[in-house]
Amino acid sequence: MRVAFFNLALLVAAVAACDARESAASALHVPAGFVLQRIADIDGARELAALPNGDVIVGTRGSDVYIVADAEGAAPRPIRIATLDDDRASGVAFAADRNEIYVGTTHHVWVIPYRGDRTSSQPRAIADVRGGSVAPGTDGDEHLTTSVAYADGMLYVSAGSSCNATMDGGDQPCAEVDPTRAAISVMRPDGSGSTLRARRIRNAVALAVNPQTHAVWIGDAGQDGLPFGHPYEFLDDLSAHPAVADYGWPECEENRHAYWGGADCAKTVAPLVELPAYSTILGAAFYPAHPTGTYAFPQEYRGGLFATAHGSWHRTRVGCYAAQPRLVFVPMNGDRPTKAVNWNDPTTQWTDFVSGFQGGCTFRTGRPTGIAIGSQGSLFFSDDAAGGVYRVRPLRS
Repeated sequence: MRVAFFNLALLVAAVAACDARESAASALHVPAGFVLQRIADIDGARELAALPNGDVIVGTRGSDVYIVADAEGAAPRPIRIATLDDDRASGVAFAADRNEIYVGTTHHVWVIPYRGDRTSSQPRAIADVRGGSVAPGTDGDEHLTTSVAYADGMLYVSAGSSCNATMDGGDQPCAEVDPTRAAISVMRPDGSGSTLRARRIRNAVALAVNPQTHAVWIGDAGQDGLPFGHPYEFLDDLSAHPAVADYGWPECEENRHAYWGGADCAKTVAPLVELPAYSTILGAAFYPAHPTGTYAFPQEYRGGLFATAHGSWHRTRVGCYAAQPRLVFVPMNGDRPTKAVNWNDPTTQWTDFVSGFQGGCTFRTGRPTGIAIGSQGSLFFSDDAAGGVYRVRPLRS
């Protein structure tokens, strides 16, 4: 009887988990003419990268990396392709010309040879991240994920800051001593020749490559402790800045606005796209300008930029979450948004594409993380709260 009771308990738990997943999916909304489907269950699913054969790579909050095989088709159960000797294997990218998968973890960048047969391959660490000390006056790392992107034969690596905005005590701005933190580095695909590409950027988790122009875009999650509603959180064209781009954190935010007395913000970057404070941008992907796949999106989405806003813990005065999780769409003309930034209103450049992650004041059924465009034109996004991967595509007549 004890064994039967135990099995019944497992069955009840499995049914409850299935109901929760179905509830999370059914709460989501997409524009008319599209259909959304949950295609995989992966705990702590984070960033995504699409493969030419229709598979999708999935990073996680743990040490495992998965492939959702045939994500454009039947999408059977995910396959674990690697377990890395480090935590937070969340950042993933694919180099088609090298047949290599890159993964960013807390302390390393890894390469996994891709054989195309969806079997496990031996990962190899090619670069170290966060090898130095945390900022003086702090007691530990604030941000521990590493994002990666591959463009024009080079690997871009982003690591967040070790502090929020200030040293302990709050009377001095945070100043990193490890150049790999609060920064984006660029290196050869074997990990050699690392150089700084962007600095003073608090936590650029979202990295995206425009397939039309090969420009590398970045999305940042802003600091806490400023006047409510600030700083706005941004997406920007890193490739538009020929030297090391200075994003000004923590002294300078938004339109070169100084939040510390005496800060010189004249040469810091004023980003191209803004979202409201606390959006927490974790993923971004460009839709191809000339898609040829079976599930190509309508013309108005082509060449545009999609981004996932995870939504932070910040609350309004009445106790509601200050920013809802959502997946947004930014119309683009090449590497410029069709609408310029309105520095008085960070809601004018984008529209919701997937919504419904939050019901009411504080109830969240999910929080989107990674995003990728599949080989046949489907849009994929992950959700680390609901533990899943979703597919969005136009309805077929």
